[in-house]
Amino acid sequence: MTAPTTNDEQTAAPAAGGERPVPRLKTRYRDEIASELHEQFGYSNVHLIPRVTKVVVNMGIGEAARDGKLIEGAVRDLAAITGQKPEVRKARKSIAQFKVREGMPIGVRATLRGDRMWEFLDRLLTIALPRIRDFRGLSGEQFDGHGNYTFGLSEQSMFHELNPDDIDRARGMNITVVTTASADDEGRALLTKLGFPFKES
Repeated sequence: MTAPTTNDEQTAAPAAGGERPVPRLKTRYRDEIASELHEQFGYSNVHLIPRVTKVVVNMGIGEAARDGKLIEGAVRDLAAITGQKPEVRKARKSIAQFKVREGMPIGVRATLRGDRMWEFLDRLLTIALPRIRDFRGLSGEQFDGHGNYTFGLSEQSMFHELNPDDIDRARGMNITVVTTASADDEGRALLTKLGFPFKES
C-alpha cells in the first residue's frame, strides 16, 4: 500500500527540463511508514494515515532588532539551513519593558512544504542532530495535543550548510513539525518511524 498523494506533493513537481529525485525520506514514508501506521492504528481509510504537512523554523533575533547586520545574519543563516528565503517577522504591537516598538523585526521564519520539507527533515535527522555534542535525544513531552511537535535548538552550528567561520553569533531556533495526526500518540508514532530520536520515557 502506498500513501495517497497530497496537494503539497503535487505542487512540488519539478519544472520542465529535468526530473528532480524524490527525497528518500518521502519515499520511505510512502513505501514503508504509511503501511506500518495503517497496520498499527487500524485506520478505516488510507486518508486518515498521519503525514507531515509542513515544518516551520523560527529564529528569534532579540537584540538584533536594533542592529540591521544581525538581522541580515539571521536571514542568511536560516536561508542556508532551510534552502528557502525566510520572512522577517515584525512586532505587532509595542512592548515598553522589552524596548520593542510596533513594526520592529523580532525574528525570521521559514515554512517548508513538499520536497523541500522532506529534504530538510532528512538532513536534520541524519546529519544535524547527531552533530550536537552530548545529544541524548529529544523530549517526547512537547506535542501540542493534536499530533504536532515543537522542539528547540540552542544554536545553529550543527547544520553542515553553515561554515563555522562565517557564523557571527549563536542563534537558537524552534522547529515545529505539523502533522495530520488527530492525537499525540499517532503523531509520535509517525515521527519515531521517520527517525526522530525521542528519549525513552
